[in-house]
Amino acid sequence: MTRIDCDTCVVRGLACHDCVVTVLLGPPPELTLDDEEQRALSVLADSGLVPPLRLVQSVPAPVIESA
Repeated sequence: MTRIDCDTCVVRGLACHDCVVTVLLGPPPELTLDDEEQRALSVLADSGLVPPLRLVQSVPAPVIESA
């Protein structure tokens, strides 16, 4: 299951205009998609009917310990 939270997307504003979430639903505060729904959106995007999901989530930087 994927949780889509537009507030945490690092490309918010840059890629919203070409994201399936905003095209179909507008910018939601949070959205959850299960595997079947993700596959359906991928099929639509691969067919050119909607843009793909552009969600990019940040990941914490690795902790580097000094010796």
